[in-house]
Amino acid sequence: MSQSTSMQAADAPIISLHNVSKWYGQFQVLCAVDLVVRKGERVVVCGPSGSGKSTLIRCINRLEVHQEGRIFVKGLEMTDNVKNIDAIRRNIGMVFQNFNLFPHLTVLENLTLGPMLTRQMKKADAEDLAMHFLRKVRIPEQARKYPLQLSGGQQQRVAIARSLCMEPEIMLFDEPTSALDPEMIKEVLDTMIELAQSGMTMIVVTHEMGFARTVADNVVFMADGRMVESAPPEEFFGNPREERTRTFLDQILKH
Repeated sequence: MSQSTSMQAADAPIISLHNVSKWYGQFQVLCAVDLVVRKGERVVVCGPSGSGKSTLIRCINRLEVHQEGRIFVKGLEMTDNVKNIDAIRRNIGMVFQNFNLFPHLTVLENLTLGPMLTRQMKKADAEDLAMHFLRKVRIPEQARKYPLQLSGGQQQRVAIARSLCMEPEIMLFDEPTSALDPEMIKEVLDTMIELAQSGMTMIVVTHEMGFARTVADNVVFMADGRMVESAPPEEFFGNPREERTRTFLDQILKH
């Protein structure tokens, strides 16, 4: 492979959306959205409630089905092809607003379930992997507890560790701090900052603008299902082009 070819391959998008649209009945929730994310890039998606942010990232791993346009992850197109869906999902971890942990399983059991079932990992190896990622999110001492014995911030860090146990190349976060009390938000954001600094490709739907300034390579503003503006954080916050972006930032930065 020539140097120019290898550079082109390195610069190829790991995720790309082309003209993606989606409807719920008569309501169009995504309107011809284009997005390119390269390996190791951190993209923050923000916007008012109902703007299509969560639907956008849920379409990337087929939790929602787009009706028009094309979505590619690592060169594979997200279609009805089950093999493609499975292959794409193996590369993607997702963290939701609500932690979605199994309350009847311990933290350790929540983390080992996926690797043992889908990757046929031996229990001892899965537990070693789980403890590695619990140390990464700084709660290894909680391994034998049940989720409801933990704070919200700790549960969300368990959810992040659980996704990491599948060793994805891409992490999607859907408002991961919105269900947390203010004092718990920082511990989750700190964990996400460390993950970003490790080189993980991330798309994060959030209203945490401090996180966007610190971590994002690109900030996307959505409204009414459309991508209104996309820019690096210094430009997005310092000199937004669109009036809707400026209005949104004025409102959210006052709080």
